[in-house]
Amino acid sequence: MGVREVIARSAGSLSRRLGQGGGTTLPGRIMLKLDPAALERLGSRLPDGSVLISATNGKTTTSSMLASILTGSGRSIIANSAGSNMPWGIVTALLEGDGEIGLFEVDEAWLPQVASSLEPRVILLGNLFRDQLDRYGETETIASRWAEMAAGSDAVFAINVDDPLVSAVGDAARNRPIGFGLEDRSLALSEVEHTRDAKHCRACGKPLLFEATFIGHLGHWACPSCGRSRPAPEVFASDVVLHGMDGLSAQITTPSGTARLRLPVPGLYNLYNALGAVATGESLGIGLESTIKGLEQLEAVFGRVERIPLGAGEVSILLVKNPVGANEVLRTLAGEDHQINLWIALNDKIADGRDVSWIWDADFERLADRTAQVVCSGTRAPEMALRLKYAGFPESSITVEPSIGRSFDAMVDQVQGDLFALPTYTALLELKDHLATSRGLRNFWEDGALADGSPD
Repeated sequence: MGVREVIARSAGSLSRRLGQGGGTTLPGRIMLKLDPAALERLGSRLPDGSVLISATNGKTTTSSMLASILTGSGRSIIANSAGSNMPWGIVTALLEGDGEIGLFEVDEAWLPQVASSLEPRVILLGNLFRDQLDRYGETETIASRWAEMAAGSDAVFAINVDDPLVSAVGDAARNRPIGFGLEDRSLALSEVEHTRDAKHCRACGKPLLFEATFIGHLGHWACPSCGRSRPAPEVFASDVVLHGMDGLSAQITTPSGTARLRLPVPGLYNLYNALGAVATGESLGIGLESTIKGLEQLEAVFGRVERIPLGAGEVSILLVKNPVGANEVLRTLAGEDHQINLWIALNDKIADGRDVSWIWDADFERLADRTAQVVCSGTRAPEMALRLKYAGFPESSITVEPSIGRSFDAMVDQVQGDLFALPTYTALLELKDHLATSRGLRNFWEDGALADGSPD
């Protein structure tokens, strides 16, 4: 180990001992200052190369799925599992980890730069949705940058063919991508959601026709003008059965065989995450039996349908951060067969995106007659309460308390049964810290670990 690496690692260790936070970002930041080519140099040491995962929604969960698959198949991994998904977080993981293969979730905007430095074996692209427009710009901008990256990369791309934007990235790739998607049209929405972001063909600019949509603009699509259409996926799910918050089951078909999957986390969005993990496993030569076993042994990531016994019941924590993701959470909760209790924390800090107008595009109406009581918290709690009022929630059922800790504790103490917590990104971090300090629960991430990562 060189002097520069010793300095960077020592700074991180000291920061953690002093409780200053930044333990998963500071070493990488210092290392990149000392050696701007550190990511490329450290990545070249990985015997089996690296895998990159990027998406607007789901990259943290998909990374966890792949980690379960890889470790279950006997691979040792280095991963930025603490959540810092920008170059300094990945450099920190490389500095402090020891493994054969790198598994890194990467911020959408930083993906081309990271891919250029690491020259990965596989790049998994899950989806592109409208999110944090003040930082990312429109989805078309990210799609164009990804396409330029794909045209210059020797990686194999695992592509969500149900997303027209992501599918177009696969068209630009040097190597033939492996596509994944849903084939069970019984799950299609009755009408196209207003949150659909991809409406026009990337090739000719004309309107797309959707024969079936599952989530936002994810579905079976075609361009009547130029003939471009959804490619047939090599990895797909059929015969899907949703079991509410208890998960789902599906028939998974791949080039190497077919198997029944029982996924312990709920929602179609998590089935898409699982399909991406399966496609990546195929690209890495992992057998389908090992892949299914790894997925079925998955432990939920904190804030991504993490379930914690508290008070008189159980708290389920589900991150919400944009209209499409929020709608899928609301769709899942609407499947519960009883009245539910909600705690919603809406923040507008930099990592959340300053503009919270997205809450008006999320279909909270789905839960208006299914919610017994709801507490609105966070820096924009009053706006959240107003949104729920217009969604049809009775005013008597809505309480406003901006303090994350006070509102959460009061809700847990008051509710006689299960509670569903829906925080935005920085509210999730505040909740994590509160649970660690006031309730004695394990600290899922080191302090500051996610302070500069993109929210999922």
